[in-house]
Amino acid sequence: MPTEQEIFEKVRTTLVDALNVDDDEVKLQSRLRGDLNAESIDFLDIVFRLEKQFGVKIPREELFPESIFQGDPNFVTDGKVNEGGLKELQERMPFADLSDFRKDPRLEKMEDLFTVELIVNYLKKKLGG
Repeated sequence: MPTEQEIFEKVRTTLVDALNVDDDEVKLQSRLRGDLNAESIDFLDIVFRLEKQFGVKIPREELFPESIFQGDPNFVTDGKVNEGGLKELQERMPFADLSDFRKDPRLEKMEDLFTVELIVNYLKKKLGG
């Protein structure tokens, strides 16, 4: 079982290669879209590269369940993720820290959940940590 730091280093290398960013831009708190300018197609590439790097299978919707709230009234009310949506999000992404998102659960803020730390936490859990 690799340490959290070892996982982070591999994730950093993966993101530097996939997104053509510098090492020093990839920090635990870096947001994939907001800070590293990842686009939708990049998420597929990131998953592919992580699978190769760590030797695990990563169902795309497991790590990046973006489609979970697309217009579903059970999860979204007036452009905000409601309690049912927050519960679903926590169940689908137990490796995510939702504390800041809960304070401002606007749907457009959901992409801020996808950080380097989220990937590290996901892989830590996936690798048995």
